[in-house]
Amino acid sequence: MEVMLTVDGLKKSFKNKQALKGISFEVRKGEIMAILGPNGAGKSTTIRNIMGIMYPDEGSITFHNHQGKEIPRHKIGYLPEERGLYKNVRVMDILLYLADLKDYPLDKAKERILMYLKKFDLEGKEKIAVDELSKGMGQKVQFIGSILHEPELLILDEPFSGLDPVSQELFKEEIRGLADNGTAILLSSHQMNLVEEMCDRLFMIQNGQKVIYGTLDEVKTKYANFKCTIHGKNNLQVLESIPQVGRVEQKDEMAVLYLEQDVEPTNWLRSLPSEVVVHELKMNRISLHEIFIDIATNKNLIQDEVN
Repeated sequence: MEVMLTVDGLKKSFKNKQALKGISFEVRKGEIMAILGPNGAGKSTTIRNIMGIMYPDEGSITFHNHQGKEIPRHKIGYLPEERGLYKNVRVMDILLYLADLKDYPLDKAKERILMYLKKFDLEGKEKIAVDELSKGMGQKVQFIGSILHEPELLILDEPFSGLDPVSQELFKEEIRGLADNGTAILLSSHQMNLVEEMCDRLFMIQNGQKVIYGTLDEVKTKYANFKCTIHGKNNLQVLESIPQVGRVEQKDEMAVLYLEQDVEPTNWLRSLPSEVVVHELKMNRISLHEIFIDIATNKNLIQDEVN
């Protein structure tokens, strides 16, 4: 797949704090790439450097063979985490203004605005002022503004925040459709279930440096050990004594057994002691949410070294 964006050795400091410590990653055409990390990890600083809101102390950002101030940012769409539209301006006018800022033909923009307003259940709202819209409606308008000019790279910072389930599905469908049509998408979100559902690859940072980078399958295979959830009244010491069990979490009659690396689930299940009471059993890998929590809080669920 064609590489649309390359971030190479990015470093950025503010006074005595180094926010980015030489991070590198790529975003490819037609993929949804997640950039993840706890608050303060460096995600927003990375995005602001890509958008030219600030510039790195070291390293480079390349988009279509352009670097730094030469990057054609009219080909990039951006939905910031902090939403902001002129409140006393009509929906159509603010969207045409955003299209004009991206040098997009206004006659074509108007057609696309009406199409998107209909798609996002905002038909007939084009003459309404932004401050008359609900929060969810305003978020839809700002999302439309980020994709209206048909960007080749789309950066979405917490796009699902505050949306109801129906609106989340609309956003997910549109984001997938954009990727299917070749748009490179860099998505930042704390909603790990949506990231796990949508993204092709992910880049996770902590304290300004890379901790995980790869496809979801690669990350799951490398870092997500198996866990076994057992419903039944069992003695904690018996569960902890089972071979290849690294840790046990037990609450009432449910226990979660976190297994060591390289456990073969079928063979392990055959080795369960006969005294273990099993009313219900589920075996799966730890989720992306659990991997995220592990890295953010050093819970050590992951048995491998992530750095």
